[in-house]
Amino acid sequence: MVKAWTGSRIDLHLDVIAAGPAKRRAALEAALREAIRDGSLRPGVPLPSSRGLADQLGISRGTVTSAYGQLVGEGFLTSRPGSGTAVADVRDPKPPAASPHRFAAVRPEHDLRPGSPDLAAFPLRGWTAATRRVLSAARPELFGAGDPQGRYELRAALADYLGRTRGVQTSADRVVITRGYHQSVHLIARVLRSQGATTVAWEEPGHEAFRKFVAGSGLEVRPLPVDEGGAVIDALTDEAAVFLTPAHQYPTGVPLDPPRRRAVVEWARTNGALVVEDDYDGEFRYDRRPVGAMQPVATCEVVYCGSVSKTLGPGLCLGWLALPSRLVEAFVRAKLETEPFSEGVGQAVLADFLASHAYDRHVRAARLRYSRRRERLVELLDEFPRLTVKGVPAGLHVMVALPADGPGESDIRAEGEARGLAFRGLAELYQNTDAARQGLLIGYAAATERAYPAALEALAGTLRAVGF
Repeated sequence: MVKAWTGSRIDLHLDVIAAGPAKRRAALEAALREAIRDGSLRPGVPLPSSRGLADQLGISRGTVTSAYGQLVGEGFLTSRPGSGTAVADVRDPKPPAASPHRFAAVRPEHDLRPGSPDLAAFPLRGWTAATRRVLSAARPELFGAGDPQGRYELRAALADYLGRTRGVQTSADRVVITRGYHQSVHLIARVLRSQGATTVAWEEPGHEAFRKFVAGSGLEVRPLPVDEGGAVIDALTDEAAVFLTPAHQYPTGVPLDPPRRRAVVEWARTNGALVVEDDYDGEFRYDRRPVGAMQPVATCEVVYCGSVSKTLGPGLCLGWLALPSRLVEAFVRAKLETEPFSEGVGQAVLADFLASHAYDRHVRAARLRYSRRRERLVELLDEFPRLTVKGVPAGLHVMVALPADGPGESDIRAEGEARGLAFRGLAELYQNTDAARQGLLIGYAAATERAYPAALEALAGTLRAVGF
């Protein structure tokens, strides 16, 4: 049976032929939703009282009352005491204009951005096998709130792996698992603030996103100059901590000289300060064995940071801190205060992946692949004698210094963007923009094996087009 309600200049036909109160209520709800969506019932239009509409349609008042209540809960109607029921404004708001600085989720056609691994080379088969083993043996606790310090088996596996490959001296009880370097930096800043710190030092140039994050936490960030020997340790004064990338300085690619390593440890001991060691790509050295971590010579002064973002992928959100014993409780408390629940399945899978040495095999294969890619990139850049490749053969990018009398970063990047090519400039990584140098940061890991040759061709075309 099709019945009609005519009111408020609206002629609304409602099909309530379905037998039974539940089906009539559903039919009434569907008809009102459709009328609101297509504009037949406009925002603000008052609806009849439940008794009035029930009388007009020949259905029970309870059916109308239930339908109104459901649609109020869904946001299609509004109901206020003394004002009756009316149509809500459910029109889609106009989407905001896209920001030119918004991160693009879609990868560029030619991806030569630094710091990104080849996600197509993710060890899916090994990770899947580890996941099956973990889930087949899982206890219910795996799906609970989790230990804020991280699952013990992962902390133990990391202590073993870091000791074997990076020389880190730690144990499971001194490791804290994080969601990556971003959370690690957040916890470090939080603990420093809780202990009364006001200033820290940061390499200049350095990773600007993390530097800004630390500054946003309320700490003053002082730029620490970097030259061919790495961070200039003599420039440190009374800071509470210094953030370093000693194995492969980001972005210049130089390791911290041994005398400066000893100097920063002595500075930390003399001043009661911390050294934050970001070992972001320490596994990837191509001309010799990787430079070992600083942490083994200063286990009481160094906070060692690592993650899988450069080896497996940032989307796994798995990182770690190897801490001085005295700081473990403070970091666990800080993590618990900001994150009451800790994901467990991914941690358990990584622990299995490490214990089975599948992680070692993956890193070895990636090291060989990236070494070959770097060689091809350097060979291409050698065709442009005015460009200078800086840094040691390591990591996932090269830094290219630009001549003072040649095209600048902005012109080169604009030409590259026109060709679908993505890379980074050096100048944006300076805190003191007046001292910024011009350069390019070109990654060789993000593109897939099949896409890499075309990316190099796009780079060569870009450099020729701007006059190199």
